[in-house]
Amino acid sequence: MALSDLHVAFPENRTIISDLRPGADGDWLLIAGDVSEIFEDIEWALTTLSKRFETVIWTPGNHELWTHPTDPVQLRGEERYRRLVELCRSLGVATPEDPYRIWAGSGGPVTIAPLFLLYDYTFLPDGAQTKEQGLAVAYETGIVCSDEMLLHPDPYPSREAWCQARIDVTERRLAARDPALPVVFLSHYPLIREPTRILRYPEFAQWCGTTKTSDWHLRYNAVTVVYGHLHIPRVTWQDGVRFVEASVGYPREWQRRAGQPGVARPGLPRQILPVPADEVVVPGGR
Repeated sequence: MALSDLHVAFPENRTIISDLRPGADGDWLLIAGDVSEIFEDIEWALTTLSKRFETVIWTPGNHELWTHPTDPVQLRGEERYRRLVELCRSLGVATPEDPYRIWAGSGGPVTIAPLFLLYDYTFLPDGAQTKEQGLAVAYETGIVCSDEMLLHPDPYPSREAWCQARIDVTERRLAARDPALPVVFLSHYPLIREPTRILRYPEFAQWCGTTKTSDWHLRYNAVTVVYGHLHIPRVTWQDGVRFVEASVGYPREWQRRAGQPGVARPGLPRQILPVPADEVVVPGGR
């Protein structure tokens, strides 16, 4: 099962997580980031879920990496990330720094690979040729991610430099995995540009990933890519690979969707494996 963008600082979302239970004994839960921006809230949510699910695997979103002025934990950049990893390990929660877990249940065996990659401003807005031009468009339209103020890359000189460092270390780890097993990727960002095409504000895409991962779902034999960040829960297919956006999102978003035909209740985890019967047939044929 998978969820993303829990945002438990909102009381309504905190209630969702407080009430969440596994559907069956042995369920694993994949969390694709944005639990919260406040360390205490992150600790509460991960503690709660790690006590209920057999295995919890987490990767950070941008909100966990913020150094928010109201958070007593004022660590920045890599140092904040390492503290989050320490927290997870103390709870038995797996992270991108730990050995990849193997799901051997129904639909397996597969390697579960949590990715911490960030972004590098290569998902440029239409008409922009450089990061500087892309940011200029964003500031002109008023669509600017709060990362620009709150997500510090220390000790790296920029977020894109941190992104490149994460890509390098992750490629080495993926190359060392068992190549006989397919992969379920767990990433806050969608790995490919296509899911961002439906954003209401397309300027936001430049904070949503990197073109350097555009072939990873093929190169590493992915069966599913789990992601969040966009707050647009849905299942799509790219090159025969299933992409699952598993966000809870903000209350104003899921409250607006509630009651629409085919929309699951807010906070219901998405089943990743085995693939649900109504998702087996790829649109367009396979």
